[in-house]
Amino acid sequence: MNQIVKPDHSTEPLIIPVEGMSCASCVKRVENAAAKVPGVAASSVNFATESLSVEPGQGFSASALAEAIRKVGYEPKAEQIALTLEKPLTPDALEHLRTAFSRLPGFVSASLEAGQTQIAVEAFGRDLRRQLASAVKVAGLSLARPKPHAGHDHSADDAGHNHHEEDAGVLRRDLAIAALLTLPLFLAEMGGHLYPPFHHWLMGAVDRQWLYYAYFALATAVIFGPGFRFLKTGIPALLRGHPEMNALVALGVLAAYSYSSVTTFAPQLLPEQARYVYFEAATVIVTLILLGRLLEARARGRTGAAIRRLLNLQARTARVERHGETVDLPTDEVEVGDVLQVRPGERIAVDGIVLDGTSHVDESMISGEPLAVEKSAGATVIGGTINGSGSFRFRAEKVGSDTMLAQIIRLVEEAQGAKLPIQAMVDRVTAWFVPAVMAVAALTFVVWLLVGPAPVLPHALVAAVAVLIIACPCAMGLATPTSIMVGTGRAADLGVLFRKGDALQALRDVKAVVLDKTGTVTRGQPEMTDLAVAEGFREEEVLALVAALEARSEHPVAEAIVKAAKARGLSLAAIETLRATAGFGIEGSVEGRSVMVGADRLMARNGLDVSIFAEEAARLADEAKSPLYAAVDGRLAAILAVADPLKETSRAAIAQLREMGLAVTMVTGDNARTARAIAAQVGIDDVVAEVLPEGKVLALHSLRARHGPLAFVGDGINDAPALAAADVGIAIGTGTDVAIESADVVLSSGALTGVAHAIAVSHATMNNIRQNLFWAFGYNVALIPVAAGALYPAFGIQLSPMIGAGAMALSSVFVLTNALRLRQMDLKGVAR
Repeated sequence: MNQIVKPDHSTEPLIIPVEGMSCASCVKRVENAAAKVPGVAASSVNFATESLSVEPGQGFSASALAEAIRKVGYEPKAEQIALTLEKPLTPDALEHLRTAFSRLPGFVSASLEAGQTQIAVEAFGRDLRRQLASAVKVAGLSLARPKPHAGHDHSADDAGHNHHEEDAGVLRRDLAIAALLTLPLFLAEMGGHLYPPFHHWLMGAVDRQWLYYAYFALATAVIFGPGFRFLKTGIPALLRGHPEMNALVALGVLAAYSYSSVTTFAPQLLPEQARYVYFEAATVIVTLILLGRLLEARARGRTGAAIRRLLNLQARTARVERHGETVDLPTDEVEVGDVLQVRPGERIAVDGIVLDGTSHVDESMISGEPLAVEKSAGATVIGGTINGSGSFRFRAEKVGSDTMLAQIIRLVEEAQGAKLPIQAMVDRVTAWFVPAVMAVAALTFVVWLLVGPAPVLPHALVAAVAVLIIACPCAMGLATPTSIMVGTGRAADLGVLFRKGDALQALRDVKAVVLDKTGTVTRGQPEMTDLAVAEGFREEEVLALVAALEARSEHPVAEAIVKAAKARGLSLAAIETLRATAGFGIEGSVEGRSVMVGADRLMARNGLDVSIFAEEAARLADEAKSPLYAAVDGRLAAILAVADPLKETSRAAIAQLREMGLAVTMVTGDNARTARAIAAQVGIDDVVAEVLPEGKVLALHSLRARHGPLAFVGDGINDAPALAAADVGIAIGTGTDVAIESADVVLSSGALTGVAHAIAVSHATMNNIRQNLFWAFGYNVALIPVAAGALYPAFGIQLSPMIGAGAMALSSVFVLTNALRLRQMDLKGVAR
């Protein structure tokens, strides 16, 4: 089976977890800091995953990038990896090793000293242990041999995908502390407003000044305990001139706390009518925002469920034959060429070729097919799939980031971290949002100080704090990336992988779907069904010559002819020359005889008349069989028919696309009558046939002018130009690497129903993003004026900062919850 993509490690983006980002303003700051680092070709932050993706260029240094991120107030989390060398480091070896490590794009630092065998390395990136092991070899050193049946702690392997669970644990603890300390303060202060007799009892039982001291102690414990996270991040950001959400919370909380502290300890500084305390407001704000952060962390954890499911498919260990013995090794220590043993029920560790033994393997994670696939010597096995009741040995062919599963994980991660064009508008707004909120809060304070009701100062303070607290850049920052994460995760579950993030948005506008025939609508595994020879030729003679030539071609039709020749027991002679012409056929010399095989246009180009087979060709075409012609020594020798059966999903998939209101066209280089016969069987009315690869591109231009934006679906090398030329190129994942590299979307299972699923996911995700953005912007547009006191002159309504804190916390939770609805999206009819 072909790989999903061919990775290029030199240009592969580095995914760097970044701690401390709390809103969309943080995202912009980290992106700008990364963009200024020499050697960073491109940078993009995904707020939902709290990670930075960078494309390393010439002169890139991961340590310089890490330092730049720290300078703007955030913490890049590098992976810590321990290595054990076979021999102690010599001074010369140390320098070689340092040089080898420095060439790794994600390398940050290493503890290297002469004489040591234990090395601690800090780095970013995927498949780091394997990269570091390779660097050790390049330096002329060796890692210590693993002990037989050695275990391996993989807790760090997916730590980057579980950090929200860790966040939730810390937040749960801090929320409990904050709530416990806030509750008595809230009841004591607010209980009197709700039940006046309680207030009179409390004032009689406890001296007001001592009550304020108790309030101060509780508030101080909450604000500088669980709430210190807001001050620790927000105040430095404010001092650097780059305020963000934590700065808004810190300003609001400290304003209420400081004013109350002055009332408590220096009341003479305030007019008598302005001596109020707002300790309960400050603590409730902290508690409610912590509650919102906890709910947000839990919801974010659910948005990354798709990646965790894929990671869970990876085998943790592999049974490897090394140095004459069998050892259990961590999967990331398996090397190409290793021989692995697979026992019944085990998960296969890496991609490879079966050497001996037989079994059936569950490959449903790749193909979607529930039936297990038989495996014997020579068969391909895929890492992550599950062995049945048999056992076998296989040779590792693809390991680490080259395995199909690793590539699928990478595609999903990159799609989830993508920035859609719609995000550009959000970025422009969030760039000035927090400074604008601070300006509005300051203006609110000044206005109410000048025209507000008595007592003026507390009224102005409460209004300004409410503005600071209610503003929510979090919701705006989460609106797009959370929908993308959940949508692309749902797509991955359906076998749809978005190689390019903007395809998720582009598919929303597609009005037509153009399909290649062979390997897309049909299985791409044709069989030779007919062979008729011209006078003077024998079937076996012609078939042997044609098959000898076709044996050098990778085309499915060629494979069918070779298979037919072998089935008749014919031996294939060695060829002397070979020339292939895309869209025409192949020519060559076999045992001194000139042989041509291909379409009728190849014969016509060489001056051969195929009319003697006209009746036979018509019959074959009507039966949806592709007629091919063979010529030997300059004479027309035979007509062959190859039939390619339909994929089981083709009829249903095309019906789905038409139900979605999309125009469906089939474009193929095949014979027109054959193409029309296939199209009729699957319900396609519009057919463009007998076109060369460049003709497919011209056909796309014509169809685009007629229908509008379109998607092209194909799987062969000759489909690559059309895949690149379409508004969205969709490649069948079981097709050729060249076609897949040219595509925007890959259908890993090869089922055509994936096209409808991809379009449905696009529509549902974009609709979800629009809902989130409407809420995020609408929330702020509506409630910031209310917090500022817009309703007070007419209705006497002033928004409490506590209500503002609750609303802010719930706005982010709303966006995340709405995005999570995509996990149960309806895949029928959404494109109408």
